[in-house]
Amino acid sequence: MTENDTGKLYILNTYLADLAGFLEQEKAALQEMGGDWQGKDRVPADKDMTGAALKRVTSMMEATRQVGDWLPQLEGSLNNLVAELDAQKKERDQLTALCDVSQVINSTLDLEELLNLAVDLIIEVTSAERGFLMLMEEDTGGLAFKVARNMDRKTIAGPSFEISRGIVDRVAEEGIPVLTTNAQADPRFSAQSSVVRYSLRSILCVPLIVKDTVTGVIYVDNRIKAGLFSQEDRDLLAAFANQAAIAIENARLFESVRQKMSEIATMKNHMDNIFASIASGVVTTDIADRVTTINRAAERILELSAADAVGRPYREVLAFSEDAHLPYLIDRVRTGDIQHIGLKAEPQLPRRGKVSLTLNLSALKDPEGETLGVAIVVDDLTEKKELEEEREREEREKRRIRLVLERYVHPTVVERLLSNPEELKLGGTRRELTILFADIKGFTSFGEKIPPELLVQTLNRYLGIGAEAVLEQGGMLDKFLGDAVMGLFNWPEYQEDHTLRAVKAAWKMVKDITTYHKRHKTDSLLNFKVGINVGEAVVGNIGIAQRSDYTAIGDSVNLAKRLQEYAQPGQILLSRGTYERVKDLVEAVPLEPIQVKGRTALEQTYELRRLKTD
Repeated sequence: MTENDTGKLYILNTYLADLAGFLEQEKAALQEMGGDWQGKDRVPADKDMTGAALKRVTSMMEATRQVGDWLPQLEGSLNNLVAELDAQKKERDQLTALCDVSQVINSTLDLEELLNLAVDLIIEVTSAERGFLMLMEEDTGGLAFKVARNMDRKTIAGPSFEISRGIVDRVAEEGIPVLTTNAQADPRFSAQSSVVRYSLRSILCVPLIVKDTVTGVIYVDNRIKAGLFSQEDRDLLAAFANQAAIAIENARLFESVRQKMSEIATMKNHMDNIFASIASGVVTTDIADRVTTINRAAERILELSAADAVGRPYREVLAFSEDAHLPYLIDRVRTGDIQHIGLKAEPQLPRRGKVSLTLNLSALKDPEGETLGVAIVVDDLTEKKELEEEREREEREKRRIRLVLERYVHPTVVERLLSNPEELKLGGTRRELTILFADIKGFTSFGEKIPPELLVQTLNRYLGIGAEAVLEQGGMLDKFLGDAVMGLFNWPEYQEDHTLRAVKAAWKMVKDITTYHKRHKTDSLLNFKVGINVGEAVVGNIGIAQRSDYTAIGDSVNLAKRLQEYAQPGQILLSRGTYERVKDLVEAVPLEPIQVKGRTALEQTYELRRLKTD
């Protein structure tokens, strides 16, 4: 019974007491009036009225006494009625709360949100101080805290995170709710260290059960008030736990599915990226020969659009399929457990023209081994083939150049030129060179006396001696000018001692001719006359694309030629610049200055007599 109801009963009791007192006064007054009327001359009617009034008052007093006698019984009945109404109201509120809880926990599949909502509602319904929800971990099989909340709907952390693990473990193990109105005095738990240490009193703990398996525990308590929870609270929380367990399991399953879907989506994106980035073109078909997928490489190679190709028969998409006998081969792959590797096709495409392709065909199968379609992997060999043809052309050109260069320069120089083709392009470079000219004296008149065949043999023999001397010293054999040899030093490779190399080549040339004369005892004694000069010249592949020479031009080249023309058979003439470079390494004598063609000043020359290094 509420305080308001008790006040109303007190007021009613007071009113009845006052009414009884008033009636007693009225009765006494009537009795007195009745006595006064006796012996007096009164009208009978007045007497009758007074008697009737007295009877009514007496009757009312009796009724008042009866009501007063009923008041305690009425108060007890009202108290019972109020208590019953309170119980019904609490039960109604609990059922309403249970219904609300059911609606709330089934309104979301977000596990974290669901757990927080569930614990907040439990605290509200049970008037608990704190609430905890723990779930079984699949990997460890133990309980893990998921939510810890207080009555203010705030997350608990730190020192407040204190519960009876003994009660929690017992409920998780047995799957039976536990209720204690005062854990400090409860013989079941009073000895537990957590109950004593944390001063726990009212505790209610129920299991979360799904398909007869405990999946978690709900724990609420109050560390101050004893007797807070009742059997009805336990039953209510157990009923709620049954619904919450299912909702939580659904949320966990949903979270697991969502995570799996996310992993699958990530994997699919990864596979799509891999598929799209494969350099080979990939076209897949289904069992009905319709194109199902086509990657970017296939779009580029085959000049296709995936949007237009997917869903269409591959015979329409791959216009060259008939030429490559694809229908027959794809049928074999689809109906039999075979592959076709390295098929060649050279279709004519609208924009690319003729292309060279290699096709690999294999069946697409599901995990059970059923054929789902065919994969066509396309490799574009067009550029590769063009590169191979270009390399073949380059190799042929290198072989041709090698054959030419090996006759004029040292093999190491040949390799350098071939490894740096830029030097063979048209154009010249200014460079300091030592230029050697050697001419066979009297060869023209000699040629008039012997047959042409013998003349050629003799010329080749003498020119061979000159060329060998130049090449041996690392010089470049520029050219043969009829019966003359032109050699360049310090090109194409840098040679610090290029002038000395040229002098050594000339000295060897003259000596080898003398040796040749002694060995063959010929009457026709031909000999070289040599001129050497050092100076800047433009050197390179000079001419036009149709006809060019790898040579040097410039005034320094002209001077070397003029010195050769002034030399006598077997004589080696050095310019002043040449002599200054090698004077400490050779013996040479100065000659009378000469007037060379194309120059106004006289040129000082030196005749080489000996190499000091010999």
